[in-house]
Amino acid sequence: MNNTPYISFENVYKTYGTGEAKINALNSVSFTVDKGELCVLLGSSGAGKTTLLNLLGGMDSITSGRITFDGRDISALSGRDLIDYRRHDVGFVFQFYNLIPNLTALENIEIAAQLCQNPIPADKALKVVGLSERAGNFPAQLSGGEQQRVAIARALAKNPRQQLCDETTGALDYKTGKAVLKLLSAVSRVRGTTVIIITHNQAIAPMADRIIRIRSGQIASNEKNPHVVPIDEIEW
Repeated sequence: MNNTPYISFENVYKTYGTGEAKINALNSVSFTVDKGELCVLLGSSGAGKTTLLNLLGGMDSITSGRITFDGRDISALSGRDLIDYRRHDVGFVFQFYNLIPNLTALENIEIAAQLCQNPIPADKALKVVGLSERAGNFPAQLSGGEQQRVAIARALAKNPRQQLCDETTGALDYKTGKAVLKLLSAVSRVRGTTVIIITHNQAIAPMADRIIRIRSGQIASNEKNPHVVPIDEIEW
């Protein structure tokens, strides 16, 4: 049996600025996540959640320490290797969608799928999120929830091994937020994709296989959840 963690942060520091303006966004962060887990990373605003996700997604670089993904030291990647990692291994879902306004829903997904080695067809990804009938609509013609589902479909189409979600339900109403969380849960349960959702909403933590709490740039706790609760039973 392979006991190597799928995702591992080892004594990771991320510092911005110098001298009196120096800020430790992450301070000796260490944790692991297993393959196929749905992980909820909890923390208040400014706790370091987004910094952590950006480091794992290869969109920022560490100050010191080590980050590994499937046994590979991704914190040491640069140039073409880093581009390939972001392109093939990472799906990123942002809080504010980041759709291209002059492309249709389908085209927004296609442009991401074209960058990858083994993409899921764009129309199939759109069907997974229940928006086939909206394929020809532009982002401005979609509701916030529909735009977020297109963003998830775009990330799905890349067929990544990890799905990173930054406050994915933060701008959504209760009903739409629940629908999006059910979709992300299915990505983990059905497809076996490792999903990490960062949020300040503690109420959704019971849906996760693993719950990590971050406070002031440090890991406060990292626990396996012995009693995963279906999204339909969670209220906030």
